[in-house]
Amino acid sequence: MGEHFELTASIGGRHQRVVLTEVAASLRELDVDGVALVQDYPVDAQPPWCAGWVLVPWPNRVAGGTWSYDGVAQQLDITEPGNGNALHGLLTRTPYSVSARTEDSITLDAGIPPQSGYPFELSTSVRYQLLEDGLLVTHRLENTGHRSAPVALGAHPFLRLGSVPTEELTLYINADTHIEVDERLNPSGITTDVSGTRNDFRAGQLVGAVDLDDAWGNVRREDDGSSLHYLEAPDGSQVQMFMDASFGYVQAFTTTDFATDGGMVTAVAVEPMTAPADAFNSGEGLRWLEPGEVWEASWGIRYLTTHTLLGDTEKA
Repeated sequence: MGEHFELTASIGGRHQRVVLTEVAASLRELDVDGVALVQDYPVDAQPPWCAGWVLVPWPNRVAGGTWSYDGVAQQLDITEPGNGNALHGLLTRTPYSVSARTEDSITLDAGIPPQSGYPFELSTSVRYQLLEDGLLVTHRLENTGHRSAPVALGAHPFLRLGSVPTEELTLYINADTHIEVDERLNPSGITTDVSGTRNDFRAGQLVGAVDLDDAWGNVRREDDGSSLHYLEAPDGSQVQMFMDASFGYVQAFTTTDFATDGGMVTAVAVEPMTAPADAFNSGEGLRWLEPGEVWEASWGIRYLTTHTLLGDTEKA
């Protein structure tokens, strides 16, 4: 994990704290007014289940680690041996460096050099900015090479809501289609309407009642193109994951054996993605950066109390 970076702030009369790791620029801890919003883990442990990782230049999987560029076969390293796939990009074991820091923000940088299966050169950064009610995460990718480069990105935060057991939270995924996968968890080419199926989370489903490693597309968007997905506690409070218009897909993953200082717990990752699994082969959601071109995309996490939500309802 390398070094840890901690930020604390007091914004709008509320108190915010975030802890990030040097390796993979991962989101390790986040709380607002002492309420934990991401699942923590032992300080000397590796992130369980890819917790908090930045996923670039692709999220999720490349089937068999193989794809083709200008008719030339490319072979990425197989980093998910069980399924024989290339998993979660090229920076999950890479130390990032600090390029900027203020009282309430930090920017972490890492480069991607040309390598087996990815003959391109990128400069990447991720900026974590504390907000009154949570955190804004902004990714920046620049093509520093001499040929157009395929890119997609994502993140792997495990959300929680303070001391409420995660299995007692209700998960809402505001998306209209579900991406079907094969036995190796790669898209089968079939996308289904969620209406009337077990994959419909638009009205919420209890985390403790589902077993997920699933992706959705056709996210429901606001007027500005953003979308919102969240966990809700029995008292109505929420931890929300919001995504800007660059993110058209969301993945949810549940496990009952997330290792914490107190033992194994149920945890749920709600993952923003600009492209689904195997985008290097399907082209779905994939972006091509030209030499010198820069791309930025943002997502974030916020905490809404029942009082805040009631205020929003009254204003509406």
